[in-house]
Amino acid sequence: MKVLVTGANGYLGQGIVREILNRGMEVIAADFKTDHVDERADRIECDLFEIENPFEYFGRPDALLHLAWRDGFVHYSDAHIEDLPKHYGFIKALVQSEIKKIAVLGSMHEIGFFEGSINDGTPCNPVTPYGIAKTALRSLTEMLCKKNGIKFQWLRGYYIVGNSGAGSSVFSKIAHAAEEGKRKFPFTMGQNQYDFLNYSDFCGYVAAAVSQDDVLGIVEICSGKPEKLADRVERFIKENHYDIMLEYGAFPDRPYDSKAVWGNSRRIEKILNREY
Repeated sequence: MKVLVTGANGYLGQGIVREILNRGMEVIAADFKTDHVDERADRIECDLFEIENPFEYFGRPDALLHLAWRDGFVHYSDAHIEDLPKHYGFIKALVQSEIKKIAVLGSMHEIGFFEGSINDGTPCNPVTPYGIAKTALRSLTEMLCKKNGIKFQWLRGYYIVGNSGAGSSVFSKIAHAAEEGKRKFPFTMGQNQYDFLNYSDFCGYVAAAVSQDDVLGIVEICSGKPEKLADRVERFIKENHYDIMLEYGAFPDRPYDSKAVWGNSRRIEKILNREY
């Protein structure tokens, strides 16, 4: 199986490409730069949106895993709406070729303000440009795939725990601050509950989902369990032996963040159970 992975040089892309390769699949890794991509991949530096015939350009892949997204952690960035037609055009060009499967990375921010467990049938009422654009792309991609008889997957991500300073999550920011020798980190009260997955698990779950076709549609890439943000961050600091303390209450919670939200892990567990 030959998988085209876009956004391959990003924080998530690097780990996901490695996991896909470890499963014996061939990877075409595309991004503006590919210097951090596993050397086993066929690395191609390009601007996706400038390619007229991506199917032929990327060597006729069997599947697309579309990770590429600008300003993913800046939820009110105009880039989300500005880039939406470009993502649609790129995916449409592949759908109209001989590709067999389209998988796209989604986000729990598609759901909007919600409390409880999220599954593939949970209504989406996004409240940020990021969530709105992701929701629109999901609907458009599903429509294109259904119309053209292409297998469709939407891999909805939650909160990822990793100690790389290269990411933009609170965990990456803490890692970066600790590496700089800072002793305090400004924080919220941390009482909201979220669904957390370690970076390696997240990458493995995405690779497992893409490598099979029995479970299609929306798949929650999640742990299935809620945990208080403060508890997970404190544990993260201990796990990595960082000499840094949280300054609780330095920042307010974002008004659009849910008090308790987590994914339903039923479908990803079905995928993972196939591997054993």
